[in-house]
Amino acid sequence: MSTTLIVIGIVIVGLVVLITINYYRMKNAKPVENSKKIKVLNNKNFALATKRGVALIDFWAAWCGPCKIIAPVLNEIAESRDDFMIGKVNVDQYQQLAQKYKVRNIPTLLIMKDGKEAGRIVGVKTKRAILKEVEAVMAE
Repeated sequence: MSTTLIVIGIVIVGLVVLITINYYRMKNAKPVENSKKIKVLNNKNFALATKRGVALIDFWAAWCGPCKIIAPVLNEIAESRDDFMIGKVNVDQYQQLAQKYKVRNIPTLLIMKDGKEAGRIVGVKTKRAILKEVEAVMAE
């Protein structure tokens, strides 16, 4: 009985240490530069940028650790794909857009088709998962 409790205690301490290390690593991660193919969107250019075709819009914030994790994935997608537009909206600077599209968690990726929301991805996803969602909207 006591050996089992000791093992459980060691596992719990190990998990707490791993979570703490990853938290500080994510919190202190440096921001990733946007690819030149990613458009920075705001209140004025959002409607025009998403009016025609398919667009993948990242709602993010500079302080958001998961947003820092997904940024390189979006850069990869932007560099490898030209059949849809990728844009970013800083929710701290453009709260009206976040409210309009009911963005409550970040990162949130909206998939827009001809100016209307056609899909939504919340949280960190793999490149393959993101592309699968975008390609499904493109096939409609």
